[in-house]
Amino acid sequence: MKGPLAVIGIVLLVLGLISFAYQGITYTKSEKILEVGPITASKETKKTIPLSPLLGGAAVLGGIVLLAAGARRRT
Repeated sequence: MKGPLAVIGIVLLVLGLISFAYQGITYTKSEKILEVGPITASKETKKTIPLSPLLGGAAVLGGIVLLAAGARRRT
């Protein structure tokens, strides 16, 4: 069974690689503009939360460090 440092390292490594691949999180927000009786008008806007490449790099580097620390601790 892997130690907790190795598991956290793997999770950080995977999250960092995903951050590099997607570069941001996009979502759609729907707003009601007009509502007159049974007739409604809505507006959908797409918004993006950017993820910095530095954040992904830090996660990858942290994952590698934790994996190395977990492997060193076992031996």
